[in-house]
Amino acid sequence: MKVLGILGAQDRHGITAQLLDQVLTNVVDNVETETIFLEDYQIHATGVQTNNDLNLIVAKMAASDVWVLAAPTYWRGLAGIMKKLLDCLRPKLVYFKSNGDTIPGPFKNKHYLTITDCYASTLENYLTGITDETFKTVDRVMSAAGVIKIGEIVCPNTLHLQSLPVSKKRLCACYGQKISHRTRKDDSTVKRYLQLFVMVAMMALLTMIIQLGLKEVLPLDNFWWNYLSFTLIFFILLACILHFATYVKHRRR
Repeated sequence: MKVLGILGAQDRHGITAQLLDQVLTNVVDNVETETIFLEDYQIHATGVQTNNDLNLIVAKMAASDVWVLAAPTYWRGLAGIMKKLLDCLRPKLVYFKSNGDTIPGPFKNKHYLTITDCYASTLENYLTGITDETFKTVDRVMSAAGVIKIGEIVCPNTLHLQSLPVSKKRLCACYGQKISHRTRKDDSTVKRYLQLFVMVAMMALLTMIIQLGLKEVLPLDNFWWNYLSFTLIFFILLACILHFATYVKHRRR
């Protein structure tokens, strides 16, 4: 088994590199690791034949079971050199149908872990999701390629940071051990249904509790008032939970 670290940062020894190194250092001994520092490579679209290391990178990716994609967040988005790599990899990651749609290519069912960091404070990133777009960009590409996500690591508040906080070292070590084992593909159907059941049960309970508080101002002894209030409260709670699941699902701190 092999784990490939792809570093899309300007500094080969910066915080992003330290996060990546901490993950790779903690894989088990029988797992081979390799790191690609993208600044050392000439990356161009497939049609460019001279001074183009794209095929070399593709070969390294093909020989690996897990990819650890590490790049900082700039201007609320994925760092340019990593974005350029993903753009140039498009014809390598997917097959194109006659109508322009894509289907997963030869890397389907490999696995990936995403790492990013930003200057914003932990509180600011948690509230505004500055690093979310970085994760979304990588996820869109990997999803189209059929590559399976293992997780995310984020490190905000890096403006004056010289070394990793202990909590981040522990998180990286945890993921290093996790990616050391082949993960069986699982569509998590049972898990999703259990989560849905718990979600609905909790929303129904909260709705009933809120209705108890509204008994003083609404005639809830009437069937239709009771039904209308329950429906409205349940819908508002559902909308809030769905908003959270859609926009606040990425790791932010």
